[in-house]
Amino acid sequence: MSRIQSTFSRLAKDRRAALIPFVTAGFPTPATTVPLMHAMVAAGADVIELGVPFSDPMADGPAIQRASEAALAQGMRLLTVLAQVAEFRQQDGQTPVVLMGYANPIEAMGVAKFTAEAAAAGVDGVLVVDYPPEEADEFAAAMRAAGMDPIFLIAPTSSRERIARTAAIASGYVYYVSLAGVTGSAALNIESVAQKLPQIRQLTGLPVGVGFGIRDAAAAARIAAFADAVIVGSRLIETIEQSSEEDCCARVAAVLADMRRAMDEVNK
Repeated sequence: MSRIQSTFSRLAKDRRAALIPFVTAGFPTPATTVPLMHAMVAAGADVIELGVPFSDPMADGPAIQRASEAALAQGMRLLTVLAQVAEFRQQDGQTPVVLMGYANPIEAMGVAKFTAEAAAAGVDGVLVVDYPPEEADEFAAAMRAAGMDPIFLIAPTSSRERIARTAAIASGYVYYVSLAGVTGSAALNIESVAQKLPQIRQLTGLPVGVGFGIRDAAAAARIAAFADAVIVGSRLIETIEQSSEEDCCARVAAVLADMRRAMDEVNK
């Protein structure tokens, strides 16, 4: 059983939804990434999604785009991100880490090398936004053979057939994009998300995480009432932007701690 699977199994027994924060590796600085990861775990994060900076993050809104640009300008590359995961693992051997990014850096490195390096660093899952499930059989098989979970997105516009195809190739969890847009949108419609999840659950036994547009503890709690995981990213990136390098870890931790408390109240 992978770290991701064991984490969701433990949370299910406790009737708790997972809290999954996303931050961009190397933002605000490369030296901040690992301390930020530890601070998020201390604040209640169950899984960490670590964004691999990329020059054309087409699924991401302005905040994450700015974070990627800043990280790349400071020399962040895929191998640097993997080194940060390995550093995190020196103190934390339990919290699952999922890399979230785009195909180009992986293809440039080569899938075989990436798979070996990611597994050695302690990565638990990989979500490649622009790997469609119809074309990712070999990649998903390579991930699973190396002990990592291939994670895929499901959109509000996904057909029943597309959801079934995605569920057949995914493991760990599936990521339901709560709105038809980029990250950071304020147009979250929680009722429509709640209506979509039963259809997804008819087609997969994997945990379903919900992300995009979750900006505060109240929204996190409402999502936690019916989803297996709450995924939050742009709100944290904006918090970092509004912080100094010295206090960004504490401020991100405070946002997450509020969400964790609200989520746990709902699931009591």
